[in-house]
Amino acid sequence: MNSTLEIIFGLLGGLAVFIFGMNMMSDCLQKAAGEKMKAILALLTRNPILGVLAGALTTAVLQSSSATTVMAIGFVSAGLMTLPQAISIILGANIGTTMTAQIIAFKLSDYIYIIIFLGFIISFVMKSERAKNIGQTIFAFGLLFLGIETMGSVMKPLASSPVFTDLIARVADVPVLGVAVGTLMTLVVQSSSATIAVLQNFAAQPGADGVSSMLGLAGAIPILLGDNIGTTITALLACIGQTKDAKRTAVAHCIFNISGCLLFIWFVKPYAALIQYLSPKGAEIDVISRQIANAHTLFNITMTLIWIPLIWLMVKIVMRIIPDGKISVFSNAEPMYLDSKLIPQPTAALQLAVKEIVRCTELVGENLQNLIKAEKTGDGKLIDAVIHSAGDTRTLYERITEYFAELFASGGLTEEQASQTAGIMYILSDVDRMSALCREIGLSLKNQNGQIYQYSADAREDLEKSMKLIQKMYEDSIHSMVTGDVDSAKRVAKRKEEILELDMKMRKGHVKRVGKGKCSAKLTAPFNKIIHSVDRMGNCCLNILDAVQNNSNEMGLSYFLEDPTGENKAMEG
Repeated sequence: MNSTLEIIFGLLGGLAVFIFGMNMMSDCLQKAAGEKMKAILALLTRNPILGVLAGALTTAVLQSSSATTVMAIGFVSAGLMTLPQAISIILGANIGTTMTAQIIAFKLSDYIYIIIFLGFIISFVMKSERAKNIGQTIFAFGLLFLGIETMGSVMKPLASSPVFTDLIARVADVPVLGVAVGTLMTLVVQSSSATIAVLQNFAAQPGADGVSSMLGLAGAIPILLGDNIGTTITALLACIGQTKDAKRTAVAHCIFNISGCLLFIWFVKPYAALIQYLSPKGAEIDVISRQIANAHTLFNITMTLIWIPLIWLMVKIVMRIIPDGKISVFSNAEPMYLDSKLIPQPTAALQLAVKEIVRCTELVGENLQNLIKAEKTGDGKLIDAVIHSAGDTRTLYERITEYFAELFASGGLTEEQASQTAGIMYILSDVDRMSALCREIGLSLKNQNGQIYQYSADAREDLEKSMKLIQKMYEDSIHSMVTGDVDSAKRVAKRKEEILELDMKMRKGHVKRVGKGKCSAKLTAPFNKIIHSVDRMGNCCLNILDAVQNNSNEMGLSYFLEDPTGENKAMEG
């Protein structure tokens, strides 16, 4: 194999090991952090400073600004976060992503294999899931540096190539060309951390004198600026098919990085001098990796400080670029919160899924209310609305179930999250059953010609009373689910007993009315069917409450209903 192919394959192989290690470290860090991710997300308040901090911390855990940006876009699309909040998160994410470059700047060549071995031993020997995740994080950390070392070793012959050194000289002398190279690299690799790692490694290769960098800091900074622009493509791809605010969030990410590039491109040499002054001193090839990391960090901190007080201006700009259009009619059958792009971040994905379930419970609550009104007023249109809404709820149930299946299939759930998800799915099935029973009652209130059955005044009074009892049971169950209040159990159990007593009373009363000619015998079957459906609804309410009580031993559903904005907007019964 000739030297050119060896260099190309070595670069590609080293880059592959680096990206694999980085992605693995991100996944394992997220699992090891577990529910601490939720605590970080809970910082997302209306305070821009806290938003920036939360964005930086989330990115430090995920080791990916793209992942944090996609998460912010998902929350905006779901209506759980405002546009200004999302912009503050993105500002912080750009600071957090510089952590990777800072880590890479450490010289760990002599410790790579012991780090890999140590990580392997911990993950292989330890039994607890948390310890295994920590071991795999260490293992992935070692792989990350192994990829860097591989790339560095194959780059050394490039220093003696006149063609290559001449090409690098042109890039170093023409900042715009450097920006284009950095942008193109990140567009291809889809990871600014990976391309910056390549840049750090390449810049650390000695020139002809064996001491100076073959690229130099002034040549590396434009490429660094291009890397920042290239990473915005992930955000743009994530916003496809999302709401207008989600698209505005992605555009804001682009504006941040492009504006920074346009500002700094005019001061490359003075900026390089400032970084050299602030960074450790020594031979250029020994310190340039740290200088690039510091240039990356200072660039993002500076731009964040510039934009924090100007978030209002950023909002105006993106609103002008993507103006409000016609308001589209939203179908209840379509998920409002689910976002498949958040599957790799289970904590965020579970939060959105639970919010979607709460929306399902609200639809069922509306159906119960409409049934009571329809039975009282004889309005057939209300019954038609209930039957149609039950179909929407069924479709929504299927979509949520598919979403949970994707979460399980991703392999990203911790044991605790998997247990929580199973409990959530159990509750969801009972909510769906409640919706189906609403439909059954609606159909039982109408005859084959679509007209509402004419029950006696006593029968209508009994039906109204039983359905109001179920409505209260359901409200108590959902209140317990949303708030974590387990004291509702006594009220629900008591009302279930009342329904059983009313059940017997209604059946006997109907038989007496038929005997006296007050009610038609033909109404017996639909009347009994309604009573049976109401009884089954009571069982569903008890099932929901049992699931909430079982989950509360670990972590109740109310945990997931704390909005990332810090405000609990969920229904409280």
